[in-house]
Amino acid sequence: MEASDLLADSEPVLKDWTMKRNCSISPQQFVCFYVSLALFSLAIAFMLVLVGTWLVLPFTGIELLAVGIAFAIYARHAVDYERVRLFQNRLVIEQVSAERLTQFEFNPRWVRIEPGATPRDQIKLVSRGQTIMIGQHLAQYRRAQFAGELRMWLTRC
Repeated sequence: MEASDLLADSEPVLKDWTMKRNCSISPQQFVCFYVSLALFSLAIAFMLVLVGTWLVLPFTGIELLAVGIAFAIYARHAVDYERVRLFQNRLVIEQVSAERLTQFEFNPRWVRIEPGATPRDQIKLVSRGQTIMIGQHLAQYRRAQFAGELRMWLTRC
């Protein structure tokens, strides 16, 4: 355990925001869906093989492989999130993408918040020459609202 983790456990959190992807089905449901899709495709392919169109079987395999790869790529990013925690003397940002954690720490008094030029742009945090983008998992209409809320909380520090 790092010193910053120990400090985070003893230091009270003033505000905690977690922004996640909107996943409509659980991983178990996702696997069940793919298995049912594969079984249905294979059943049709085997019926066509019985009729004599054996060339359908390799194409079904290619189709299931392509869909499986696409689902695996989707599943890899299904649990991505951003977490912004504000302490009295620290602003900690955690970003998880494809199970890779990146953590940033700023002094909340030195952070400048720059909302994007358009609602589609992410929120830019700038402090002492370091810039990070947050709000990837927020809906477009919520980004400006979150930037205002974060700005308000930072002024309280």
